[in-house]
Amino acid sequence: MRWKGRWADWAAILAGLALALSWIWHGMYGFGGGAMLVLGLGVIVAAVVSITRPGALSGEAGILGIGVLTFVLPWVLGFTDLTAAAWTAWILGVGIAALGAFGLTRARQARKRDPELAWSPQAYQVHN
Repeated sequence: MRWKGRWADWAAILAGLALALSWIWHGMYGFGGGAMLVLGLGVIVAAVVSITRPGALSGEAGILGIGVLTFVLPWVLGFTDLTAAAWTAWILGVGIAALGAFGLTRARQARKRDPELAWSPQAYQVHN
C-alpha cells in the first residue's frame, strides 16, 4: 500500500493529535485545555486538506498559523506557570509551524508543476 500525501502532512496530523489530547496528561481543564483541543483538531483538519489537495496553499498556511498561535498560547492565556502544559505548547507550536513552513514550500512547488493539484474551479462546474 502506498501512502498518499507528504510525510510532513502525516507528521502534522500526529502533532495535532498530540496537541488535542495533551490536556488529558496535563490535567489542564477549562479554557486553556479547550483551546489546545480545538487548535489540535484544526491542525488535523488542515493537514487532511493538504493531503487531499497537495497544491493548495491554504492547508499549509493554516498549519503554519496554528503552529504560531500554539506557541504564543501560554502567554496569551496565562498558563506559563503550568510548566508541562506551557512546554508542550511551545515545543508542539514550533514543530507544527516548522511543518507548515516546509509544507508551504512543497505545496508551491507542486502548484507550479501541476496547477490542478490546488483547488480547481472546474471541479465545481456542472456539465449538462
